[in-house]
Amino acid sequence: MISAVLPTYNRAPLSFVKGEGSWLTAEDGSRYLDLGAGIAVNALGHAHPALVETLTRQAQQLWHVSNIYRIPEQEHLAQMLVDRTFADTVFFTNSGTEAAELAIKMARKHHYAAGNPDRVQIIAFEGAFHGRSTGAIAAAGSEKMVKGFGPLMPGFTHIAWADHDAIRAAITEKTCAVMIEPIQGEGGIRQVPDQCLKGLRDLCDSTGTLLIFDEVQCGMGRTGKLFAHEWAGVSPDIMMVAKGIGGGFPLGAVLATEQAASGMVAGTHGSTYGGNPLGCAVGATVTEIVSDPAFLDAVSQKSALFRQGLEGLVASHPTVFEAVRGQGLILGLKCRALNTDVVKAGYAQHVLTVAAADNVLRLLPALNIPDADIAEAVKRLDGAATALEQAA
Repeated sequence: MISAVLPTYNRAPLSFVKGEGSWLTAEDGSRYLDLGAGIAVNALGHAHPALVETLTRQAQQLWHVSNIYRIPEQEHLAQMLVDRTFADTVFFTNSGTEAAELAIKMARKHHYAAGNPDRVQIIAFEGAFHGRSTGAIAAAGSEKMVKGFGPLMPGFTHIAWADHDAIRAAITEKTCAVMIEPIQGEGGIRQVPDQCLKGLRDLCDSTGTLLIFDEVQCGMGRTGKLFAHEWAGVSPDIMMVAKGIGGGFPLGAVLATEQAASGMVAGTHGSTYGGNPLGCAVGATVTEIVSDPAFLDAVSQKSALFRQGLEGLVASHPTVFEAVRGQGLILGLKCRALNTDVVKAGYAQHVLTVAAADNVLRLLPALNIPDADIAEAVKRLDGAATALEQAA
């Protein structure tokens, strides 16, 4: 008999009733160190006082009015993002998946409005993850996500990750955009080198192709810059944002240049809940905190501390771990043991991690995780690895 909750997740046998900082409390009162942060969502940890205060204040005033009307909280957050990024304009969504759908539409409509209706092809990459909608799974193209869902949205060309020659060869007069994650999250914490992002920007410029960055998982301070592409000194034309921007409240956004968004006029897109007063009030508080240079410097310092501990784990447990990947606090442990076994061994140590492709263990803690919790994380991961070794 099917469960009341549609069984599309293979859920862990854990349930939590309270969160504080980097810790979750289970139903039985036991505490778990959370290194997943809701898959990079809880950027400031659980129940951050500033977010609780903002949410409470806004909830007492106004939750939702719809985009039929001006929304001052939305306009405020949009201006904050414009002031801090490459973008000239912002559209708010509820999720990264919705952001992906708009990015696809925006890129195609840009060329249509410019008199090139045949420029609809989007180049995407093996290992990518852009969400679960039909458009997003077509963009990713992996059999795991598309099998059984019938005809896919056409117009996507899939390239092997880091195959520069294939990218150049794939761009034709029908190509409208290249869509890429500066750091693949679900794909195994695979980072595109800075010089490759620069080369991609140059290639797009020379061919009139739009460049779309998916920073849903790697953005909002997670790398030690507000957005990961800043390390390469390049900017996209369109960028998808979600997860950390709401600090746990469902919120996403598409940021774009005026030129890239030129085809998106009144009536071309909409969202019932996107950009409502409640979500945007919380998003503004998150953005104010994580965009502070001192906060971003602290993320880099915490990353160095955490990476040092993880490198020690690789050296101490060579049959379990192989290498450390990533930047800032989007880190991965490439495993020799099965990564899902490491996740399960972590449950016994009361530490929560997230599996990814390429047999990688994802570590996505709160960006403000205390140094003492980083040390505790390494200790508990060491315990999990030791348990696996002893059981082998």
